[in-house]
Amino acid sequence: MSAKQFYQYNKRFELEAGGYFPDLTIAYHTYGKMNADKSNVVWICHALTANSDVEDWWPGMVGEGCHFDPEDYYIVCANMLGSCYGSTGPLSINSETGKPYYLSFPMVTIRDMVNAYDLLRQYLKIDKINTVIGGSCGGHQALEMALLLPDLIENLVVCVSSATESAWSKAVHTAQRMAMEADGTWGEDNENAAIEGMKAARGIGLLTYRTIEAYIQTQNDEDNEKLDNYKASSYIKYQGEKLAKRFNAYSYWYLSKALDTHNVARGRGSLVDVLNSIKAKTLIVSIDSDILIPVSEQKTLAENIPGSKHEIIHSDYGHDGFLIEHEKITAKLKDFFSNK
Repeated sequence: MSAKQFYQYNKRFELEAGGYFPDLTIAYHTYGKMNADKSNVVWICHALTANSDVEDWWPGMVGEGCHFDPEDYYIVCANMLGSCYGSTGPLSINSETGKPYYLSFPMVTIRDMVNAYDLLRQYLKIDKINTVIGGSCGGHQALEMALLLPDLIENLVVCVSSATESAWSKAVHTAQRMAMEADGTWGEDNENAAIEGMKAARGIGLLTYRTIEAYIQTQNDEDNEKLDNYKASSYIKYQGEKLAKRFNAYSYWYLSKALDTHNVARGRGSLVDVLNSIKAKTLIVSIDSDILIPVSEQKTLAENIPGSKHEIIHSDYGHDGFLIEHEKITAKLKDFFSNK
């Protein structure tokens, strides 16, 4: 077990979209110990509504006996900006006003998140990283880290991610934000504002995280006489309630906006040239049934990152497969690291 820690940056932090934070807090977890030559650092980037406690949300991948075992690695996971799990977000106190940000929170981008991670990296005195790994939104961050710190990162592992956020994903996120904005409490300076809207937004998201086949297999009703209260309806409502107990609607809204900003080529030139510039030895992992960020988007990465290896995993779980198929992903990791 590892306790949550906090790094406080007491200087102005400029944001890509033009705003700023007068100061910055980054919540993070570390596991294991850095070895003498600092060659065992693994930096894990978390997905949208996860947090820095990677042992909790990625069991089977991180922990005793797992591929990333704290006995062998010094593992770092930082909570992204905009979240509600300890890093500066909409519920944080703005030191200039003495009040929570709520909807005065400035826009943050994936690149802003990674620039914040770099401050933490320097604070932890990490001057080389064995592996950066992330899935989904975490994969977006991992790509940005590889571009920000090209000479520090040896290996890059990107799961179910892309070089740019697609029009499809942006449309999904917009529908989710519309659901939150339609909540009558949207805009209130209240940490419980738009909770009902966030439940609906989560339901929209869940339609893209799994597959049609998975819903049919697990949520089909065998009672031919039923006219209401279907299993699929109950499942979606349950998942919305579950998120509402642990997350915040303003964070969900701002993080979906941050996802939309993901484009590694912004300000750097052509996409092909940017991907060609990645120096880290790269493993790209796809889930064959992913409809949110499909295999074709990982193929773009594989075709343009020099010497990269692309693995496609079969799973009935769709996009969420990267959180579930730890045995299959571990096998690909072992093969990658043994054959570099």
